Amino acid sequence: MRPLLLPRPDGTTVRYEPRADPLSLAPGPAPLSRTVFSAAHVVADPYADVSPDSPAAVDWEATLAFRRHLWAHGLGVAEAMDTAQRGMGLDWPAAAELITRSAAEAKAVGGRIACGVGTDQLTSGDVAQVTAAYEEQLGLVEGAGAQPILMASRALAAAARSPEEYLGVYTELLRQASGPVILHWLGPMFDPALDGYWGSTDLDAATETFLEVIAAHPDKVDGIKVSLLDARREVELRRRLPDGVRCYTGDDFHYPELIAGDEQGFSHALLGIFDPLGPLAARAVRALDEGDTDAFRAFLDPTVELSRLLFEAPTRFYKTGVVFLAWLAGHQSHFTMVGGLQSARSLPHLARAYELADGLGLFPDPARAAARMTSLLTVQGVPQ
Repeated sequence: MRPLLLPRPDGTTVRYEPRADPLSLAPGPAPLSRTVFSAAHVVADPYADVSPDSPAAVDWEATLAFRRHLWAHGLGVAEAMDTAQRGMGLDWPAAAELITRSAAEAKAVGGRIACGVGTDQLTSGDVAQVTAAYEEQLGLVEGAGAQPILMASRALAAAARSPEEYLGVYTELLRQASGPVILHWLGPMFDPALDGYWGSTDLDAATETFLEVIAAHPDKVDGIKVSLLDARREVELRRRLPDGVRCYTGDDFHYPELIAGDEQGFSHALLGIFDPLGPLAARAVRALDEGDTDAFRAFLDPTVELSRLLFEAPTRFYKTGVVFLAWLAGHQSHFTMVGGLQSARSLPHLARAYELADGLGLFPDPARAAARMTSLLTVQGVPQ
């Protein structure tokens, strides 16, 4: 393979020698010591004649093929979440179809699946309307045979005027749920519209409301997913959970240490970074099954630099890097995203993502990845 000239933010280029030997990561069973979900991306239909504000056009076969890839490596799929561009290109009708199709596929292959329940069929509404929107989506997810993930709601953040209104909505939803759900707290770094969720911009006060919801219905809460990018706060929160309620880390900056845990416990995982890292993440967690924390950290610690790059501010655009790496890895034939979000990260950002991912050995065919990277650089005016 020829070296590539990769652009840097200061206008210079650096010479990069692609790696020739990818990691060998065979499919395998689900890890036993931790429950691990990958929040999976969707594959756009590159031939659809759409604009960024058109309804989502999804390549269903490529989207489902990627989920089969994750299941083959023993990972669960967290469906129709932020990584799938929920509320950033993927509208509710497309999300509903995605949930239905993926749940059927999971049943066919024996894969684990949990699906996002939100209120994105609303643009605005009062608390009663928000509750009704949640109920509609909860019914669809449970009807499809998937575990619900009660996602944070932009509409509820706009409508609720007190912590008590959050408590009322979630109490009603947990009452109606037929089985244990996962509660999702997504921070404003992922979605600015969620600032002040749980009724306060003071995270300590918000945490108390969150814990109050869980304590009132521990039998209806399988676990919580926390996406605040604050490892200390997550550890403190998981230590206060009722027995039997899991903490699924959503911290794409500190996941190795949080999953490894300490003498008082550990986090499970529901992570967007486990979309590009899926096979490597599964292999790492199997090392924990064998009691080998050092091997687990040796697998995952080197990936943190890539994850921090993908999730750097503005964090909500991390999906662009995730889909970009899926294209380079050969999981889809193009770098097109619903909503035109492929334009949300700069060329130097993408070049650095390629360099770090290739250095980790994440691309099953490094020559193909290098050729695709070369094509992108060329069309963007970086001579090779």
